[in-house]
Amino acid sequence: MNPLRWGIIGCGRIAHRFVQGLREVPGTELVACWSRGAETVDSFVEHYGGKACRSVDELLLSDIDIVYIATLPDSHSLYSILALNAGKHVLCEKPAATNLSILNSVLEVANEKGLLFMEGMKPPFFPLYQRLKEYLLTDPIGPVGYVRAGSSVADISRDHPNFSYDLIGGSIMQIGIYEAFLAIDWLGNTKKVQALGRFGETGIDVFSIFQTEHENGYAQLYSGFDLHGKGDALICGTLGNITIHKNWWNPARATIDYLDGRTVEIDEPFTAGGLNYEIAHFCELIRQHKTESPIISHNMSRQMIAMLDEARAQVGLKYRGEL
Repeated sequence: MNPLRWGIIGCGRIAHRFVQGLREVPGTELVACWSRGAETVDSFVEHYGGKACRSVDELLLSDIDIVYIATLPDSHSLYSILALNAGKHVLCEKPAATNLSILNSVLEVANEKGLLFMEGMKPPFFPLYQRLKEYLLTDPIGPVGYVRAGSSVADISRDHPNFSYDLIGGSIMQIGIYEAFLAIDWLGNTKKVQALGRFGETGIDVFSIFQTEHENGYAQLYSGFDLHGKGDALICGTLGNITIHKNWWNPARATIDYLDGRTVEIDEPFTAGGLNYEIAHFCELIRQHKTESPIISHNMSRQMIAMLDEARAQVGLKYRGEL
């Protein structure tokens, strides 16, 4: 089996975690890296290997099969389209685009080129999440009708990109995307969104709440940067409920409480930071000549960003260039 050869655009914090995961996936190789700061990419390559490229064009001309886009959200769609047009499969960090219209432009190119494009949404690939879904097939909690989830992290430095308006910061975009995934995954497509948000001095939402109606029920979600939230998730069905303990987006433990009084504990530790499972899934899709993930499908990505579009519209957060 020939190794799948990876290039990385953006050498910040998430790229370091990504390479930690990549090293755990057989049949992969880090070949080339590029970042807007020459010193950043030189340091990254010195630590992890691969070639330090001096331009994005040099990276895209390298002998690579896949580009992982680890830049900040303001440039996700730009680099996705460049990579797809260069004939490379793309795994792009979340959120994959600023809004639904831009995401559709990316997906149109992916479809035209017949290449795999997937948004990086890690929770469903963790062993705990997959084991939980498998367990419920034989011991179900009945139809799920309610999801409650959220995260608010009060200790982020104020110079973090999450606070930057120009870099597509804000709690809805940076944290709410995870909650959107969970609600859609368990309740189906979104029908209605109601949202409230509080803004900070940099022009982004620092705390937002949004409740949503879906095909199969309701969700209550929150995201923030200035309060200390719990970070767990509750999933309720007619025969029981599930608590995915904090931090639910890096899931390792869940408790199922059944209506008949039974309690089931599921513990499933993860390794290498957890991105290795997402990477392994992506690589398998390429080897199967797939152009879309059945788990983080193009429709899932559209549903997630559409939910956030509506939530942002209701709290009044528009980014530069949006109508």
